[in-house]
Amino acid sequence: MPRLAIDSDYLSRRLSQLIDIPSPTGYTDTIVRECCQELRRLGVRFEVTRRGGIRAFIPGKTDRPARAIVSHLDTLGAQVKLVKDNGRLELVPIGHWSARFAEGARATIFSERGAFRGSILPIKASGHTFNDEIDSLPVGWPYVELRIDAVARSAADVQRLGIDVGDIVAIDPAPEFLENGFIVSRHLDNKAGAAVMFAAIDAIMTEKIELTVDTFFVFTIAEEVGNGAASILTPDVASMITVDNGTTAPGQNSDEFGVTICMADETGPFDYHLTKKLVELCRENEIRFQKDIFRYYRSDSASAIVAGADVRSALITFGVDASHGYERIHLHALRSLAELITAYVTSTIAIRRDAAEFSESLKDFPRQPMAEAEAQLNEVEVPGPEPVAGKSRGKSKGKRADAKASG
Repeated sequence: MPRLAIDSDYLSRRLSQLIDIPSPTGYTDTIVRECCQELRRLGVRFEVTRRGGIRAFIPGKTDRPARAIVSHLDTLGAQVKLVKDNGRLELVPIGHWSARFAEGARATIFSERGAFRGSILPIKASGHTFNDEIDSLPVGWPYVELRIDAVARSAADVQRLGIDVGDIVAIDPAPEFLENGFIVSRHLDNKAGAAVMFAAIDAIMTEKIELTVDTFFVFTIAEEVGNGAASILTPDVASMITVDNGTTAPGQNSDEFGVTICMADETGPFDYHLTKKLVELCRENEIRFQKDIFRYYRSDSASAIVAGADVRSALITFGVDASHGYERIHLHALRSLAELITAYVTSTIAIRRDAAEFSESLKDFPRQPMAEAEAQLNEVEVPGPEPVAGKSRGKSKGKRADAKASG
């Protein structure tokens, strides 16, 4: 079945709503409640784990081999490491991000007594006081501090406010949705991935499409600290596609337009057959795509595999510039991802043997191509030796030996 039409207005609106809800890892209850309410509105069944992971379920024509589409709701953030004598707060990051992107950020501290606003500043923030030292200050979390927008001139003042070590700090996203389709904000990783999943679900439910097989739409809450989908998949799930951000930067093949299919990350190659299927679906449905490899990257797929899940895994991404910083994406990529998801969940099962966790037979076990592409080699015209003076230069059809000799 071809891809479904995606409501871009709904996708953008959903992304904006998700971005507005602070959800650093460890402080995700509010966004979990919001997502469950939206799933209920869409008419989708779901269940919630003890800590807040969401497993939504859309039944298919058969129950196995089940599929899962996964993204995470948690974002980067910080925690109070120390209440300093000057009333400022020393921070440690939640997730992996540079303090250079924290400098100047507005933030909210969630304490036992309520929320407080503040700004993250270099410890030497005023040129009028420190002169050139503001430019020579190293980059790092020990060199920034959070200034609380309250009477907090000492550690005792901060204690009276109820702010303490371990309190969660959420960083303001400062989103901007431009008329040309570009979206600039913090935390697009992975609020955009979650919005893509909701857009795909919306299209499925609007069109009343029956899926090929039981499909789970999973929202995790601790991907930024490496846990992600480690404990939320059911044994029926044989194939898992993670939706997350792909990095557009020099040396990378990702793009802010279309779908970027990740072929490998720091944990190794993604499943050959599932990735190949996604590429074929893009071609069949005329969805723009490109492939990339991320060397310093892991996702919900990695956490599931490392935890012992025997699933085929793949990663599809939206190209993001300045990942884990002040990020930029384009609506085109988000819509393309949602289209690919709808094409995938309505596609036929390629490896029906995957319905069983184990088998005593190799019957229907998939194959990967091993034979050389002789037909293609024979079509290639391979140059022969340089012609002798006075003689015409001959042509030879490329046999393997010739191909080797020609380099």
